[in-house]
Amino acid sequence: MKRFAGKVAIVTGAARGIGAAIAKRLASEGARVGVFDLNIEGAQQVVEEIRGMGSDGLALSCDVSKPDQVESCFRQVVEKFGQLDILVNNAGVIRDNLLYKMTEDDWDTVIDIHLKGTFLCSREGQKYMVPRRYGKIINLSSTSALGNRGQTNYSAAKAGIQGMTKTMAIELGPFGINVNAIAPGFIATDMTRATAERMKISFEQFVEEYVKTNPIKRVGTPEDIANAAAFLASDEAGYITGQVLYVAGRPTV
Repeated sequence: MKRFAGKVAIVTGAARGIGAAIAKRLASEGARVGVFDLNIEGAQQVVEEIRGMGSDGLALSCDVSKPDQVESCFRQVVEKFGQLDILVNNAGVIRDNLLYKMTEDDWDTVIDIHLKGTFLCSREGQKYMVPRRYGKIINLSSTSALGNRGQTNYSAAKAGIQGMTKTMAIELGPFGINVNAIAPGFIATDMTRATAERMKISFEQFVEEYVKTNPIKRVGTPEDIANAAAFLASDEAGYITGQVLYVAGRPTV
């Protein structure tokens, strides 16, 4: 029996990278998945891969910082699949810069997508979960929540997501909804490649320097995060809520 047979999930920012890996991981165990992303072509490709696994999906263009778009997209998923069981708030962007160079637009864009987007999607998702007294919400934080040079905006957003996760766990627990966060470390994605570019070094050099200091002598993959998400989305994690799981290949504090 597949763990997510009969379940419906929404994954935001799921056209590529970590989001795509999570969407496909859940689908591989039977979930039908709403794949949200502004990159609709990429989202449609992920849905095709999901259908190739024998499950189903729905690709929707969604700016998670816009409440009307969030409401519409959630409604379309529930109209198509009948319910919502799992929400993974993964959508994100970076606008890295040192504080003295960071613009208000850099700040607003990152805070709106990560923090406001997680709020809007969680608020909308719980509307469908509370009446059924069941749900799993997984928010994507980051080791950058602990502080990272050139990421005042991103670090603030990811730290805020951790506080949001703990508070939502308290509020939604009585309704059978588990809320947890995953904080990835260095994961090989287009976003980390962009960070290397900002630092004016090759991605290969970026990886090499990181691996030197990592006890597990490799960088992470999107599948590493997808595996953690699948566990937290499962009923095996039914007594876990309000937690931040660091998936970083090293101890964190």
